[in-house]
Amino acid sequence: MFYSHSTGGFYDPTFHTEIPSDAVEISQEYWRELLDGLSLGKMIVMNDENYPVLVERPGPTPEQLEGYERSWRNLQIAATDPVVNRHRDEVDRWPTQLTPAQYIELQTYRHVLRLWPEGGELPLSEHRPAAPEWLASLPE
Repeated sequence: MFYSHSTGGFYDPTFHTEIPSDAVEISQEYWRELLDGLSLGKMIVMNDENYPVLVERPGPTPEQLEGYERSWRNLQIAATDPVVNRHRDEVDRWPTQLTPAQYIELQTYRHVLRLWPEGGELPLSEHRPAAPEWLASLPE
């Protein structure tokens, strides 16, 4: 059995007539060990001796974490858009679903969401701004 780092593939000379030039020979037992590691979420890298070894996958980069949190923030703002729009529509003609205090609290929450990335606590999800408790109970 062979492993090629350039293709990330395993090659059995019984079935494969062409094997990449960077492929290194591995035993059947080690091949199974590598497959087991891949199934557990590990990845294969080449060590200093140019031999494939299993390592833990690196976690997300700070940039990726920031991207996740910005996406979460954008979803939270978008999720409150219908409530704001409905309230604005109701203000002109009907009794409103929100009290004036709730509307101010909602707009404050949206403002805090927009400022959150500049506050130095991004990408730490435990510092996400909290939505008003009553928001989840509103009808859609």
